[in-house]
Amino acid sequence: MSMVGNIAGMATGMSNAQLQYNVSLSVTKKAMDSQEVALQGLLEMMPQNPAGIGQNIDTYA
Repeated sequence: MSMVGNIAGMATGMSNAQLQYNVSLSVTKKAMDSQEVALQGLLEMMPQNPAGIGQNIDTYA
């Protein structure tokens, strides 16, 4: 294999690796966005602070 062929092969490999990284990053961002939306829905369903619960900290427990 010639030097030009080696360089071309290396460039193709690097390009494929970059593409794979970009796709993986995009999928991860979409998954994080989906989880954020789900969490917002759960937080909206939770009741607000009823009757002062969580106002005090038990330091002796």
